[in-house]
This record gives sequence, C-alpha cells and structure tokens, in this order.
Amino acid sequence: MKSTRLEAFSDGVLAIVITVMVLELKPPEANGIADLFHTSGLGLLTYVLSFVYIGIYWNNHHHLFQLRPRVDGTVLWANLHLLFWLSLLPFTTSWLDDSRISRDPTIVYGLNLLAAALAYYLLQRVIMRGPEGHKVSEALGRDLKGRISPFIYLAGIGLSFIVPWLGLVPYVAAAIVWLVPDRRVERYLREHEGARDDEE
Repeated sequence: MKSTRLEAFSDGVLAIVITVMVLELKPPEANGIADLFHTSGLGLLTYVLSFVYIGIYWNNHHHLFQLRPRVDGTVLWANLHLLFWLSLLPFTTSWLDDSRISRDPTIVYGLNLLAAALAYYLLQRVIMRGPEGHKVSEALGRDLKGRISPFIYLAGIGLSFIVPWLGLVPYVAAAIVWLVPDRRVERYLREHEGARDDEE
C-alpha cells in the first residue's frame, strides 16, 4: 500500500508526543523572569533537547519515505517499533527534569535515545530489503552519522555513571550533528528526477 497513511499516522503520533512533553512543563509560581529560570529553566532545556530529537526523526522519516512510496507489513511494524521508543521520550524527559539530572534518569534517557536510533536503523534496513530499497542505499551512502550516533549515546550513558551532567554532553552533541541539514536524499531525488526528465 502507499506510504501516505503510515506517514500521516507517524506525524500524528509525533505531534502528540510533543504536546505531552510541553504539558509536562511547570510554570513558575512567581511572575518574574528570574523565577522562570529558577523553577522551570531546566525543564525548558530538557524539553528543547527532546523537541529537537523529535524534529530530527520527523525530518529524516519524511525523507526516508520519499524514497519508498509503497510499504508492506514488515515496514509498518518496524515503523511502530520506532514510534514506541519515541513515544517514551515525554516520560524519560520528565524524569530527567524532575530528578534534576540524577544518574539513573540520565542513563535511562540515554537508553531511550539509543533504542530510538537502533529502531530507526532497523527501519532503514527493512526498507532497503524491500522493493526499490536500493534507492535508500544509494541515497544514504555510507551513512556515517547514522553509524556513529549509537556510540555517542553509549558514551553519554557511560559518562552518566561518573557525572550525570557530563552524560548530557554527548546527547547534545549528537543532536547538533543531526541538526546540520542532511541533503543526501534531496540531492538523490533531484539528480534522478533530472535524469528521468532528460530521458523523457
């Protein structure tokens, strides 16, 4: 079947995830800017970090299905597997914030990011094995960012055992790496659509 229904469902889930996260933010009891940063500053920072990750997955997910306009049951389940881990981000973000960056919540947050990264990699592999999967392989190439990201999360998890705040550094670094616009899929589609236009 066409991937449009899968994409629409995924968009809806990610929109709900963002909504749940923002509802977890607690406004300050007083009315000053200083009170905002004193009582809610950490919550805003953890929300921004998780929001960026959701945005990264949404963006990459959209690009991925530009290359695979039709899906089967295996792709549907692999996609649900990814959405499961992303749907846990409001919980792990809230725990991280409420604990004031304690060890175990920081580790669990990192495990959540790691699981989502592995689920996205699995989704890519499932798509690559299906019809027109070669397009994904050709567009992504060596996929260096995708390969090193799990190791960055593992580094953050390891650092969290030592100093929880240090564990956040790799998580932020990975988000920054992925924030750099990734034009591989757009470039691939532009080149191949141009080639088809020339043939016609």
